[in-house]
Parts: sequence; C-alpha cells; structure tokens
Amino acid sequence: MARREFLGQFARGGLVIGAALAAGGIDSVAASAADATAKLEPRGAETLQDLTQKLAAAARVRSFKHVPMILTDAGQWDDEALKLVISYQGHGKQVWDNTDIASPWLNLMRNSLNAQVWSFKQPNFLCASATHGTAHLALYDAYIWEKYSIPKVLKGKYRTNIFLDIPKAVAGKNPADFNDPTGLFSPDANCIPLLMQRGVVFLACHNAIWEFSGKLIKGGRNPDHLSHEALAAELTNHLIAGAILTPGIVATLPMLEAAGFAYAK
Repeated sequence: MARREFLGQFARGGLVIGAALAAGGIDSVAASAADATAKLEPRGAETLQDLTQKLAAAARVRSFKHVPMILTDAGQWDDEALKLVISYQGHGKQVWDNTDIASPWLNLMRNSLNAQVWSFKQPNFLCASATHGTAHLALYDAYIWEKYSIPKVLKGKYRTNIFLDIPKAVAGKNPADFNDPTGLFSPDANCIPLLMQRGVVFLACHNAIWEFSGKLIKGGRNPDHLSHEALAAELTNHLIAGAILTPGIVATLPMLEAAGFAYAK
C-alpha cells in the first residue's frame, strides 16, 4: 500500500495501529486491519465524526494541468470541504496559524486538543491547521520531497517528510489510556496522520504553492522545465490525502475567525 493511500485511510477515519506497525510498517498494518483498529476521536464526538465523514466524501480535484497565480473559480480549490469546516457547528473550534516547519506546531495543536477534550470536556472541539510558510512543505507527499529535493531546500534539517511518519513508539498503545506519557496522545504521537485521526483538519494554501513553485524555478530545481503554472499544478496534485486546499491561508483566516474559530499562533 502506498503512503498516499495509507494516509487516505486516516482521512476516512480508519486508523490501524498495534503490533503490525512495529513489525512491518504500512503493508503489515494494512494486513492486520481487522485485528488492530482503533478510532482516536473521543467518545461523544458525534458532531466531529459527522464532519470527518463529510470531509472524506467531499470532492477534491488533484488532476490539474495548470493553475494561475490567483484562483478565481471555486473549482480550483477544495470549496466543498472548506465550506464544511467554516460552517462547523460543534462546540469549540480553533485555527492555528502554522508557518514554521521547525516550530512545535504539531505539539501545540495536540496539547490544545488534549486539554479541550479531557480537561474542558469538549469532545467535539475542532482544531484546524492554517498551514503556510515552510510548514506547508509537510503537506506534500514523498514524490514531491524527492523530486524537488525538499531536504536540500530545508538545508538538510529533515531527510524525509517525518511529519507523515507514525512513530513506532506508539505501536500497541491503548487509545483508552489517554494519560499514557508515551501513548497515542503524548508528545511521542506528534504526527499529521494521528492528528488527522483525532479530527484535526489541515488546510493547504494555494499562495504557498505558487510562491514555492516560483522559488523552485529560480533555484534551478525544475527537472521537467515546467512553466510556473504547470509546476504549481503538480505541487497541488501531490498534496497529502485529507488536506483541504484553500485559495490562500491569509485570506481564509478571517473567514474562519468570522465563523467563530479562535485564532492561535
């Protein structure tokens, strides 16, 4: 099973964990799905679960040939999914303005989610990542990381997109034990797939895509000699499964705040 397909399982709400993860990675996990499955959305989160299911079914176009600098038609971004997020009616919702891939951005969202769910008893709390800047690089799949030498772009700080890797340390952990200091809700579980499984939504940014594609061209990292419009389209087509493309994060933030999302940085 390819990583992109595996991440799609998280976006659809089917997390597979346990001994298979420790033993053999993604293929073993898929083979053991019937024996070791767990959902990480909290009990009583019916509204959040309903959103997760609707987002999984929402249309996402990932077959663009060219995209312009400024998007002018709702068909150019994930309009249906974005509207579902903006109109979410669950109690408690927060949007994180995430720009720095090297910052503790995943950890902060995990901490917020933990306190909302178990301290303040808000199982339907929705946490959204408004992802742009270098943090947006975490929303590209392995193909893009390899083809465009993203580790070199990040000056060797990350050899691969570790933000998509589920730490083996959490394999076999009991999701009912939320206070396990090395469990599924601990700092050991800071990764995009596990946060997605808890209902966190990751918003992607067209402006970040456009500007990064321009930097790749200027930096000589354009092996297929694509036009700016075509390179931006390729990056868009390789966003991770479950990501929600917006026409621009800085323009989407006020829409979310107007809908009642608390802003966090």
